[in-house]
Amino acid sequence: MIDSLSEDRARPAIAEWVPVFLGLIALYVPTWVDLSTSIWATEAQAHGPIILGVALWFFWKQRVVIHEMEGNPAKAGWPLFILGLLLYAIGRSQDILLFEVGSQIVVIAALLLIQRGWASLGNAWFPLFFLLFMIPLPGAFVDALTLPMKMAVSYVAERGLYWVGYPISRTGVILQIGPYKLLVADACAGLQTLFTLEALGLLYLNIVRHESLFRNLALAILIVPISFTANVIRVMALTLITYHFGDAAGQGFLHGFAGMVLFTTALLIIMGVDFLLQLGQKRWHGQTAVNKAKA
Repeated sequence: MIDSLSEDRARPAIAEWVPVFLGLIALYVPTWVDLSTSIWATEAQAHGPIILGVALWFFWKQRVVIHEMEGNPAKAGWPLFILGLLLYAIGRSQDILLFEVGSQIVVIAALLLIQRGWASLGNAWFPLFFLLFMIPLPGAFVDALTLPMKMAVSYVAERGLYWVGYPISRTGVILQIGPYKLLVADACAGLQTLFTLEALGLLYLNIVRHESLFRNLALAILIVPISFTANVIRVMALTLITYHFGDAAGQGFLHGFAGMVLFTTALLIIMGVDFLLQLGQKRWHGQTAVNKAKA
């Protein structure tokens, strides 16, 4: 009933947001269509539409709260809006995806400042921040960080399988197990995969919304090693699939399915670590209470 009343109050003044929505649609739907036929069709950037969908869902959840805020336009809104349009124009005309896709964060933030002021950014900070994971990074930057990450994942995967008795060796990022050689590709252990898993962890944190600052910070920091661990598990799984079922199985359907296993594994590890942090926190508070009682 409360939600219904809130939406009823919002409807009479919705006209002020129509130009905003139409402008955003005109600017960025063509961009999203182009992305869907280019980099979003690749394994490394397949998370793009998911990031966009989640961000739009969070904006939709906050729509009534933002709309009912007292209008207090911020002066910084218009210069920021002009900057966002310039980034979009340069990125669109020169095919610089970093500018074109990144400009949507600047433009949306500017429109919120123009419509409702700084307070509206406080309510919309998470979807705006989440959109950062949708921005394609420069190839040179990705390549520079991806190689050492692939080396580390390859090393840990090789050591782990060798420790349990598999006939495996490694040369750089190439694993040889039995008669098979496997190249650890960017999509299996690259920077984009790490960013996607980071986005998954931050989404989990935002949904569960723990009251404990320590628990939130600890889990946010641990997302990085959790993402690395999930990548190692994926590489090990594909290596074992290839070893036991042949190269066709490792590079066929099961290779794509391993991507689902990666994100499922990462989510389960995040939930497991979160549970352990909860137990540790309860034990700490219990011990602290006992010590105070004794004192």
